[in-house]
Amino acid sequence: MQVPGRLRRVLRAPPPRILLYRAISSPPPGGGSGVAVKQVTRGNMEEALEKLRGRVREAAFVGLDLEMSGVTSAPWRDTFELDRADVRYLKLRDSAERFAALQLGVCPFRWDPAKSAFVAHPHNFFIFPRKELPSDCSSHEFLCQTTSIEFLAKYQFDFNTCFREGISYLSRAQEEEALQKFNMLHHGRTVTSSTNSEEDGDMPLKSASDILFTERMKMNFKEWRDAIASKPMVDNHLSGNIKCGSGQFQTVFFKMRPAIILNGFSSHQLKLIQQVLRKNFRDLIFVCTFGEDDTSEKKVVYSDTDEDRILLMKDVQEDLLKNREERIKSAIGIRHVIDLLSSERKLIVGHSCFLDIAQVYSKFVRPLPSSIKEFALSFHKFFPHIADTRHLMSVNQAVQKLMKHKSKSLSSAFLLLCPASYSSVEKPSSHSPVTIEVEGDETMSSRFISGAKHEAGYDAYMTGCIFAQLCAYLGIQFEQFSPLDNLATNTKLQKHINFLSPSWNSGTVLDLSTGMETPDPGYTRRYPAAVYDNIVVIWGFLSKFKKQESVNDFLDLKAVLERADSAISILHPLSTILEGGQTRAAKYDTYRDICSSSESKYLFADQAEAVCATSKNQLIENVDGNLISDVLDGVALASVTEEDGIIPSSKNQNVAEATC
Repeated sequence: MQVPGRLRRVLRAPPPRILLYRAISSPPPGGGSGVAVKQVTRGNMEEALEKLRGRVREAAFVGLDLEMSGVTSAPWRDTFELDRADVRYLKLRDSAERFAALQLGVCPFRWDPAKSAFVAHPHNFFIFPRKELPSDCSSHEFLCQTTSIEFLAKYQFDFNTCFREGISYLSRAQEEEALQKFNMLHHGRTVTSSTNSEEDGDMPLKSASDILFTERMKMNFKEWRDAIASKPMVDNHLSGNIKCGSGQFQTVFFKMRPAIILNGFSSHQLKLIQQVLRKNFRDLIFVCTFGEDDTSEKKVVYSDTDEDRILLMKDVQEDLLKNREERIKSAIGIRHVIDLLSSERKLIVGHSCFLDIAQVYSKFVRPLPSSIKEFALSFHKFFPHIADTRHLMSVNQAVQKLMKHKSKSLSSAFLLLCPASYSSVEKPSSHSPVTIEVEGDETMSSRFISGAKHEAGYDAYMTGCIFAQLCAYLGIQFEQFSPLDNLATNTKLQKHINFLSPSWNSGTVLDLSTGMETPDPGYTRRYPAAVYDNIVVIWGFLSKFKKQESVNDFLDLKAVLERADSAISILHPLSTILEGGQTRAAKYDTYRDICSSSESKYLFADQAEAVCATSKNQLIENVDGNLISDVLDGVALASVTEEDGIIPSSKNQNVAEATC
C-alpha cells in the first residue's frame, strides 16, 4: 500500500516529543478525528502505567469510559420509566455483574498555563479476565449480548487484541481471597526439620512396603549426609556426586547449601520422608519451594548448625512471601489503573456513567451491594469526585437551549460542543472556548492509533473535551486556573459534582455523597408518578386468540392504548381477552424479588417460575381461561372505561392461587 509522502515523513521522523493534535488528517472509520490514542495491552502495561502515574498526578481531571460485552441480559431487564428505584438498581446491577468490561478508557487532562490550553493523554486499555493465579478457582464467565458485539464490530473493535493481549485483573475482594488461599495452600509446606512441631503426629507404618521404604530412606540419607560432611567444599561445590546405597542422589546447591532434589516420589512417600528426617536427622531439612505456575519442588537441604537452620527457614519464608506478593501484584493487572485514580482522588468525568461506575465497582472493588444507597456511599469512599457530563448539560440554561431537540449522546454532544476538536480543520467556534491538545511522548508507532468513537480511550477523550466546554459555560475561567488548584472544589462546579442519573429514563438524580435520589427538574415524564402498591404485573398472554370476539376486543384495546397518552397500570376486566392462556399475576414486590434473583432466564415467565419455585412469593394463576380478579379488585388501579371503547365483562369468580 502506498503511503502518502506527507504522512510517510510524519511517521518516519517525528520529534522526540510531538503534539499529535492533528497528526493524522483523515478520520478513521467510525467518525474519529485523527486523535492519537495510546493502545495498552499486557505487553506494555507496566511501561504505560508508570507514565500514566505522572499524567494523572498532574491532571486537573480524568475522562473515563468503558466498553462492555453487553448491556441487558434479557428484554425484561431493560430499565423502564415506571421502574421503582430499587428495581432499576437491581437491573443495572445484573448488567454490571453478568457482562465483561472489554476496554477501559482513561484520559488525563492537564492545564498548561503557557498555552492556555488543556493537554490530553488518551489511553485505551484492553481488558480480558483470564485466570492468572493457579489457586484461583473462579470460572471467569461472562455474557455477550449479540447486539452489543455487532455494534462493537461495526466500529472495528479489535476482538483479537482484546482476547489474546487483554489485561486481566483481580478486584480488591479477589485479592484478599487470593492471599487467604495462598496462605492456606503454602502454610506448613515449606520447611520441615527435627525442630518443627509435629503438626499431624507420626504416621503409623501399617504395611511392609512403608517399613522397607522408611528404612531405605533412612540409610540413603545417612550415607549422603556422612558423605557431605566428609567431602571438601570447593567454591561452594562438592567434588563429584554422592553414591547412596543402591541409588544415587544428585547433589545440588540451594542457597549455598548442599541439597538433593526429590523427584519421582508419591505424596505418601514424601510424608514418610518428612517423618524420617524429623525423627532421625537434625541437620537435614525438608524444603518445598514453588515455581511460576505454582508447581512445587521438594528438596532436602544440609544445614549443620541450629543458627544456620533458623536462617535457612527465614530465607525460605521470605522468598515465599516475596514470590506471593509479585504473583498477586501481577494478577491485579488493570486494577492498578483504578487504584491510581482512587489514590490520587482526582475528579473523574464520565458521560451517562452510572453503568460505567457500577462496572468499575463490580470488577475492581467487590460485588455490588444489595441497595443503591449502600453502593453510592461505598463508591464515594473510593472516588469522592465524579462528574457526569449528561447531568451538567441539564443544569445550564445556555447549554439546554443549545441542545434543545438534539440528542444528548456522547458523539452528538461532542460534535455540537467541540467542533474544533472533531474536525480535522481548525474552525473558530463560539461554542468551543477551551483549547484542547493531544500530546504524545513517543514516536508514532503501533502503540498509537487514530481514535474512533466507541473505542473507550477515544470516548474518554471526547468526554473530557465536553466537560471542559461545559465548565466554560458554567463560568469557570481556566486562564485563572493553577495546575495546583483542585477543580472539584471550584465553587461554580462543586454543587454539580457527584450527581448522576441511574438511567436515561429514571427521571431522578442520585447524590453519591448521600445515596439519596431526588427528582430531576430537567426531565419531562411521559407518565404520572406510579403508586407501586397499586401495580400488578401480569404475563403469560396468548400469542393467538381462538375466538373472534377476543380478537375484536384486543383490537379495540390496542386502539385505545394508541390514542391514550397516559399510563395504564392494569386493564381490568380482561377475562375474555385472556381466556385460555397461562396467565400469571404478581404484586410489585414479587416483581422486585424476580429481578433480584441470580437466576438468568431470557423469558420473564421462565424467570418468574424459577424464582417462585424456591421462594414464598405468591403468583396468582388463571384457571380454565379465567383471569384472577381477587388480586385486581383489591387494588385501586387505572382502568379503561366503557367510554374509551372497551365493553366491561362480568366478573368471574373461578379463581385459584398458585403459591410458590
